[in-house]
Amino acid sequence: MFAFSTAFIMVILAEMGDKTQLLAMAFATKYPWKKVMFGILVATILNHFVAIAAGIYLHSFIPKDIVELVASIAFIVFGLWILKDDELGNEAEKNRFSIFWTVAIAFFLAEMGDKTQLATVALSAQIGADMLSILVGTTLGMLVADGLGILLGATLHKYVPDRVIKKFASLIFILFGVVGILHAMNIINLY
Repeated sequence: MFAFSTAFIMVILAEMGDKTQLLAMAFATKYPWKKVMFGILVATILNHFVAIAAGIYLHSFIPKDIVELVASIAFIVFGLWILKDDELGNEAEKNRFSIFWTVAIAFFLAEMGDKTQLATVALSAQIGADMLSILVGTTLGMLVADGLGILLGATLHKYVPDRVIKKFASLIFILFGVVGILHAMNIINLY
């Protein structure tokens, strides 16, 4: 129970105001919340499983800066895609997998090298054997924190015009991409 509760609380606190929570909010303004949550769930399980099972080992081969650089470039691409996405958004609604894959891939990349993933690696290294409890705790913590972001995003969608939301969501993606690139290149220090 200690591993689960520690992981759950740790991820909720780490995720508040994090880029993936803002990402959840941005996706919720554009896509149905159930599809967004499902994409987040799958991406989180996969990402945190990697963090728990092999995170420390992988970090010895792939520098964190390279992972952050690739994820940051992907953020900029997603941001530009949102601006261009008038007709593509309608196509995504017709294909039930497009939204899921968009959200799942974006979240998986966003979590690579993120503080919640690194905290999951550290917690699993510290606690060790109780990996299932850590995975369930971190996943549920992520869903609670990002669920709050989705709720806010869905509420905004009711009161703010789509074009404003689209520009704001695009700006969030591009901003995180640029900041991530600058951080990966050691031009700015975020921690």
